[in-house]
Amino acid sequence: MEITLVKTTTPKPKPDPAKLGFGRFFTDHMFVWDYNPEQGWHDPRIVPYGPLELDPASAVLHYGQAVFEGMKAYRGPQGEVLLFRPEQNMARLNRSNARMSIPQFDEEFALRAIKELVALEREWIPTAPGTALYIRPFIIATDNVLGVRPSATYRFMVILSPVGAYYEEGLNPVSIYVEPHYVRAVRGGTGFAKAAGNYAGSLLAQKNAVAKGHSQVLWLDGIERKYVEEVGAMNVFFNIGGQMVTPDLGDSILPGVTRDSILQLLRSWNVPTVERRLSVEEIFQAHAEGTLVEAFGCGTAAVVSPIGRLEYQGRLIEIGGGKIGELTQKLYDTLTGIQTGRLPDPFGWVVRVDV
Repeated sequence: MEITLVKTTTPKPKPDPAKLGFGRFFTDHMFVWDYNPEQGWHDPRIVPYGPLELDPASAVLHYGQAVFEGMKAYRGPQGEVLLFRPEQNMARLNRSNARMSIPQFDEEFALRAIKELVALEREWIPTAPGTALYIRPFIIATDNVLGVRPSATYRFMVILSPVGAYYEEGLNPVSIYVEPHYVRAVRGGTGFAKAAGNYAGSLLAQKNAVAKGHSQVLWLDGIERKYVEEVGAMNVFFNIGGQMVTPDLGDSILPGVTRDSILQLLRSWNVPTVERRLSVEEIFQAHAEGTLVEAFGCGTAAVVSPIGRLEYQGRLIEIGGGKIGELTQKLYDTLTGIQTGRLPDPFGWVVRVDV
């Protein structure tokens, strides 16, 4: 398939690099790709960024049949444009599709489209440390029929946003509230998929955590309410006695690309790592015994976000003296160094975009 291009006639001014925030500004163009049963995925195009026209009966508005991904493009030392493990995001998007009854797409073609869009918008990629061009692919159901069933038609889109740090705290440790009642996902549900509804269901607990003076929520399992799963929308790691522990994957935990990259880095450094069930009580016990060294969340948006405090059922603990841990800092520096081309890439993770 050929990707058609319609360039904007009214380019937008670039935002102040010092005031980017996260997800507030969007580039001049977007990618659009449609699906119906007769033609499959067809009519791929890059067009000016703008509003969508949706029928009020569109399935996505009523039944939430929607998935998305999150990726970043970076500027390298010589101005080159770099992507980080983008094929993993395309594969995960198709896994999300399978769970949400959305048709599979050609992953290589979708990645080609993303590269063409990023190349076109390369002047939007910020260059200051800690900044990037955020890439948001997403798919929505577009049937105009009220009825609980998979849609027959879909729209695949990609939009781009120049971003700074995800959390205002940056790399300063954040305070986390362990949610005792609400859950993010359950076994047999959609937790392993990047389904839009997963995030809508998390907002109340997040709002309550902020009201209590915390930045984010630590989610527990949906059955026993005792085992750690994710922190906010990120995977989570705890350094207990020099061993890095992260919850093992099941169908209630998102298999993060950053999580996998961190595990590979740690093992290459001969740092003991384990993926297993980890109870919140074990974490508090490790703190009491002085073996809880550091903790952090990880994901595409924040890369690594150190955890400085945990509150659970009236108990409040400080981790690592409220400072970023040594291994956390090393992981952040190494990951961002590889992503931006400032450090060697022994794993072959970085993909260069031709511009």
